[in-house]
Amino acid sequence: MAFTKLSIKSTGTSLATGTTPPPETDIWAVFRALRDSRTLFGLRPGHVQTLQAMLSFLKPGHGEIVFASNHEICRRVGGIDERTLRRHIDRFVGAGFLRRHDSPNGKRYRVRSSKGHCISYGLSLAPLFERASELLAVAQELENTRRDRIFVRKQILTRLAQLEEFDPDSAFPSDVRRTLRRKLTLAEYRVLLAQADAEHLLLSTAVDAPESIELPANDGQTVRHHSKSIKEQKDLESRRSIKIPELQTLTSVCNQATSFASDSLESWHDVENHARTLAPMMGIHSSTFENARNAVGTEKVSCAIFIMLQLGSKIRNFGAYFHSITLGRREPHFDPTTLLQRLSRSGSAIV
Repeated sequence: MAFTKLSIKSTGTSLATGTTPPPETDIWAVFRALRDSRTLFGLRPGHVQTLQAMLSFLKPGHGEIVFASNHEICRRVGGIDERTLRRHIDRFVGAGFLRRHDSPNGKRYRVRSSKGHCISYGLSLAPLFERASELLAVAQELENTRRDRIFVRKQILTRLAQLEEFDPDSAFPSDVRRTLRRKLTLAEYRVLLAQADAEHLLLSTAVDAPESIELPANDGQTVRHHSKSIKEQKDLESRRSIKIPELQTLTSVCNQATSFASDSLESWHDVENHARTLAPMMGIHSSTFENARNAVGTEKVSCAIFIMLQLGSKIRNFGAYFHSITLGRREPHFDPTTLLQRLSRSGSAIV
């Protein structure tokens, strides 16, 4: 049996060698820190329950020695057997959170002199309290990492929702969502966010962000209604000024689209059916095509499909660009007739 050198201290302190936790140390804060970071030290939930039971035997001002018997500790844990308790104690000793201060006969007890001095034999939790700062720092770092993981994950989900809104057929959001089902590290989350930002940036090259209009707030709603009415009037006048091109002009200039047609395009109905066939091949969802048709009409939607296909590689994302010129901010400025004139002169145009 190994013995540890003891030193006599005054009443209310432990006699074993070690540092008594300062009065301001919250032993339960240290316990929670070790509980939250237990995996870093190779501890399991059973070890944490045993430590909680041992801490419950400590009394304020009576030191850090647990001199309760194994039988009492087992009862307080919840009825575990003594062999399990001994394994848990050995694990805490090996991890550097516990020291044994055995008596000559191996029992745990405390004796006091008439002058108030005492000697305690048992399990010293002084190493745990000596590492209080380390444990609190580790637990805080883990908590910060956990919060950052949640924050970055929410950013990723926001980006995915935006991508799905403008390009429902894109496979990128579904692939990322499958990856998010696994438990990822913070670094892996940041890599996914960077990829999502890159996809979002690619989308933003085709779809302009709405401009913010600064309105005065001191005159109530009168000025706001006035400004909105002016904007709506300008948009209405812009739409009325845009003319639909001749059918023959569209089919002759946009030869890329007409080359895919199995039959001759003799009416706008034929053009619409062909545009509806081309749209999924260009990454434009059928629901988006239908919404655009209801919003701006058959002719303008069909022209948009034909002209976009003619422009080819000049447009990075067909789905996002189609949304922009039929349902987005660019819709009032999308003039098929003018674009077809430019295409017929130079063979390319910029929308």
